[in-house]
Amino acid sequence: MTDDRLDLPQGTLDLMILKALSLGPMHGWAISERIHQVSRATLQIPQGSLYPALHRLERKGWVRPEWGTSDANRKAKYYELTATGRRQLAAETHAWERLTAAMRLVLDMG
Repeated sequence: MTDDRLDLPQGTLDLMILKALSLGPMHGWAISERIHQVSRATLQIPQGSLYPALHRLERKGWVRPEWGTSDANRKAKYYELTATGRRQLAAETHAWERLTAAMRLVLDMG
């Protein structure tokens, strides 16, 4: 039996959450499902990692929570990006693109 689980580099979870929230406010489960869906079921964010990350992003002022009602008519905390969060997303996206381009060069060396 093979282990198809991927270990994410440090800081990657924050970037994925910020990117998901750039689409609009979402509750935690929806963020996790969106990442899972977009990654073609490769990435699964456990609640034990997701919610501490959301609280960390909230403390940094990058996301703002607000209580609302989910599609299932349940009370849920929705998160949305702040202006500071949008700037952070742009900075982290740029850094990630530079890192992955450099890694591609290293992996392609002959």
